[in-house]
Amino acid sequence: ISGASLMRPGIQSLLTAAIDGEFDILIAEALDRLSRDQEDIAGIYKRMQFAGIKIITLSEGEISSLHIGLKGTMNALFLKDLADKTRRGLRGRVEKGKSGGGLAFGYQVVKQFNAQGEAIRGDRSIDEDQADIVRRIFHEYAHENKSPKAIAASLNDEGILCPSGKAWGQSTINGNRKRGSGILNNHLYIGELIWNRQRFIRDPSTGRRVSRFNPESEW
Repeated sequence: ISGASLMRPGIQSLLTAAIDGEFDILIAEALDRLSRDQEDIAGIYKRMQFAGIKIITLSEGEISSLHIGLKGTMNALFLKDLADKTRRGLRGRVEKGKSGGGLAFGYQVVKQFNAQGEAIRGDRSIDEDQADIVRRIFHEYAHENKSPKAIAASLNDEGILCPSGKAWGQSTINGNRKRGSGILNNHLYIGELIWNRQRFIRDPSTGRRVSRFNPESEW
């Protein structure tokens, strides 16, 4: 579970135990094991101080306000740098025509390794059984004038499972044109691989990631 979020069962249990006075010292390998979010680590430190609990780490020793300021900033920068490196790696993969992640219905991951034994990522091959279903959906929609709801109903009647392994629904067929989701609105089925359509940012009040659309010029 991401260290950028406090919405982790373990850290929530720790905070509850601190309030209940169940321990006197909090020991960790390093501050970033508690959180890598600058605001969250400062909040944890304040709560521990209020409860009279010392924080001691193997890396920094006994934690003071100075550690919270300096290490908190460093950890936040580390997270940003890691995210930037990951996105650069994904962009390079996509620019070579490979997948940037995720798996569309009708395709399967190609597992392969280089001479050093490292995984070669981003290659996909066609799953012929699923591809027949994709072609059928487009044919029924375009040539038989069937609605997404009717297509989903016929697939369910025949016991054909949808990408999630459950029953087909209208949204699975139609999706969202703006997001490029669903079978009919996925550009991958017409040979276009679109990357960076949206980004995800974390809601500070809930810790959950929410999507935001990027300008089309950045796709």
